[in-house]
Amino acid sequence: MSNSTIISSEKSRGQYLHEAKALKLESRELASLASDEVRIAIRSTTICGSDVHYYTHFCNGSIQVREALCLGHEAAGQVVAVGTLASQARPGLKVGDTVALECGVPCEQCAHCRSGRYNICPELRFRSSGSKFPHYQGTLQEFVDHPACWVHHLPPELDFDAGALLEPLAVAVHAVHRAGPDMISHRRACLVFGAGAVGLLCAMAARAAGCQDIVMVDIDEGRLGFALEHGFASVVYAVKPKRGETLEDKLGISKATATEIGELKWPDGEPIGKMQRTFECTGADSCLQSSIYATASGGSVILVGMGIPNHTLPISELSVREINLVSTWRYADAYPRAIEIAKASITRSPIDGKTLPDMSHMITHRFKGLYLVQDALEMARKTRDADGKLVVKTVVAL
Repeated sequence: MSNSTIISSEKSRGQYLHEAKALKLESRELASLASDEVRIAIRSTTICGSDVHYYTHFCNGSIQVREALCLGHEAAGQVVAVGTLASQARPGLKVGDTVALECGVPCEQCAHCRSGRYNICPELRFRSSGSKFPHYQGTLQEFVDHPACWVHHLPPELDFDAGALLEPLAVAVHAVHRAGPDMISHRRACLVFGAGAVGLLCAMAARAAGCQDIVMVDIDEGRLGFALEHGFASVVYAVKPKRGETLEDKLGISKATATEIGELKWPDGEPIGKMQRTFECTGADSCLQSSIYATASGGSVILVGMGIPNHTLPISELSVREINLVSTWRYADAYPRAIEIAKASITRSPIDGKTLPDMSHMITHRFKGLYLVQDALEMARKTRDADGKLVVKTVVAL
């Protein structure tokens, strides 16, 4: 097969969601490969929270599915065909290469794209999302034709599973970038709300940026134990769920949570206090409120988690202490740094003098083949499997 082979009549089998929890294995014709595209045989797709939400509700927030949707966007695979002009966009790309897919494809023409902020391009199509119609189909299928400029070579140290994890790691890298160059406090510390996959990866990206000490907060003690055991966190705090009847009650509970976090001590005995940078990775109202109360004056709360669409916030707390509320949306130009961090993580090689947690431990459950996609999605909905094992990240391998 030559590097410019164009396959025009192949089919791709994939799992398509027709309604909530209703998947159907379908074989669909692939269009002729465009000159700027590569055809990728998908090898690994890790399951994202948005995939689970689509699967469970047939929507994601206000985004409604309007046609059968193939889920999956955290993916890596092998190039099986290369368009005639693809090597101009990605020099050296050839059949047999292993690559990660950057699944958001912007217009590349608007002001946002020209300024480098292509992640907020209004015309951006994102695989496995219902935001554009026809939908840009996802990677829980055998083959995907993708623009060559939006694939990234995998170094030999990264297997397909690690390549799939680059997508959520890119989210974390972008969040750290949005936190600003003065992200590290005098203690070189930060606070992370949420010990799920994104929270763990934010902690790792922060460590790579120079953050030595990390406090991680969650309601699940199993996840916090995982974070401590594998070096993602220095100190953890398990929130005891409480319900307030009134807004004042709820804000009071959030403020008390922040106070209790600040009263914790670092391993050397120094009080933790308030943080200069807090990464909110849950999207929960109470956690966002606590994030604001737990952040030092002049610091920043970086919004990473996607939860309920509207929040009630203590704005006066933000204003009088000049706390910045920093939004993030996916990522832009984050894959090269994500590859660097992932390589250091997997090989246990220091990056800027620090050894990072091994991100491969995050994949706790593996399913082989398209017939087990529904099982993988059902597992990803859980925090523990039937044997009591913690569920962190689920992968479908093909």
